[in-house]
Amino acid sequence: MDFRPSHDQRALIAGMRTLLSARFPREKLREAVDAEVPETTLDRSLWRELGTCGFFSLRLAEKDGGAGLGLPESVFLFEEAGRHLLPGPLVATHLAAGLIPGVAEGETVVTALEGPGMVEHLAIADVVLVLDGDRGCLGVLEVTDGHGPSVLAGRPVRSVDPTTPLHHVVSTPEGARALPGAGVGGGGLAGDDAARLLREAALLTAAQQLGSAGRTLDMAVSHAKNRRQFGRPIGAFQAVQHLCAQMLARTELARVSVYAASLTATEIDIAGARLLADEAAVRNARDCLQLHGGMGFTWEADVHLHLKRAWLRRAQWRPTEDAEESLARALLATPGESPGENREPFE
Repeated sequence: MDFRPSHDQRALIAGMRTLLSARFPREKLREAVDAEVPETTLDRSLWRELGTCGFFSLRLAEKDGGAGLGLPESVFLFEEAGRHLLPGPLVATHLAAGLIPGVAEGETVVTALEGPGMVEHLAIADVVLVLDGDRGCLGVLEVTDGHGPSVLAGRPVRSVDPTTPLHHVVSTPEGARALPGAGVGGGGLAGDDAARLLREAALLTAAQQLGSAGRTLDMAVSHAKNRRQFGRPIGAFQAVQHLCAQMLARTELARVSVYAASLTATEIDIAGARLLADEAAVRNARDCLQLHGGMGFTWEADVHLHLKRAWLRRAQWRPTEDAEESLARALLATPGESPGENREPFE
C-alpha cells in the first residue's frame, strides 16, 4: 500500500503554498506582528479568498459546495498554514463549515470556546462555537455588535504570540443557540459528533505544528549553509550537523504520525500525533533559535514567532497533559475495553 501523497494531493499542497506565498508573504506577517491594534492581525480579504479557494469547505460534499475531500487533505492544507504562521481561528472556522452560514465562503469568522479559559480572536469573530463539556454538544453565540459577542464577557489578556489576540472567559455563557438539525430533540450536535470535531481539531492543530517544525528546520539548514565562521559555513561543524539532524528526525517522526492519524482518525492515534507534533514544533524552534545565535533573539528575526505560536498551539484544543492521559488510559485499558469508555470527551 502506497501512503505517499498522490499527484492530486501534491498539486493541492503546491497550490496552497503558492497562494500563501503570494497573499501572505513575510512582509504581511511582519505587518501583523507590528500592528498596534491586535485585532487587525486577521486579513478579511485573505479570509474570503481562502473561502473561495475551498480551504474551509474542503470536506463538504460537492452537492453542498465543497470539494468532497477528506481529513488527510485538510491536514496537508493546515500544514502549509502552519509553515506560513497564518493567523486567525482557522481550525474553528474549518470545522464550522456546513454548520454555520457563510463560513464555507470565508464570509464568517468563527472562534471557539471549549469552557472557561482563553479564546482567540474573540473581538473580531462573527460567531463563537461553544462546546458544552458536560453535555457533549455544541452551540453558537452570534455577534450582536461591532466589538464581539456582547453576551460573552471576556477580559483581554496579553498574548505570548503577537498575532493571536486572546480574551479570558471566566465562565461558559448561557443561552447558546443550538446548531440546527442536529442532536436529540434539536439540542445541538450529539455527543459523538462533538467528540469527533474535537479530535479533528486536535489533529489539525498538530498539522499546523508540523508545518512550523518543517519551516524552522528549513530556516536552520539555510542559516547553517550561509553563515560563515572561521572561514567556512557553520554547517561544516559536527555539532551544528547533529542539531539539524535531530530537528529532521523530530519533524519526520511527527509527519508520519500526523499523516497516519489523518487516515485512522482514532483518539489514540491523534493523541500520539499531537504529542509528537507539539514536541517537534517547540524543540525545533528552540534549536533553530540557538543555531542563529544572538541574532535569533532579536525581534527582527522570525524564529521567535514560530516558538511563540508553538507554545500557544500546545495549549489549544487538546493540551499536552490531556493527550498524555489518553495514551496512559490506552496502555492501562484491559483487552476489549475502550480507552475512552465512561469518559466525557476531552475532559
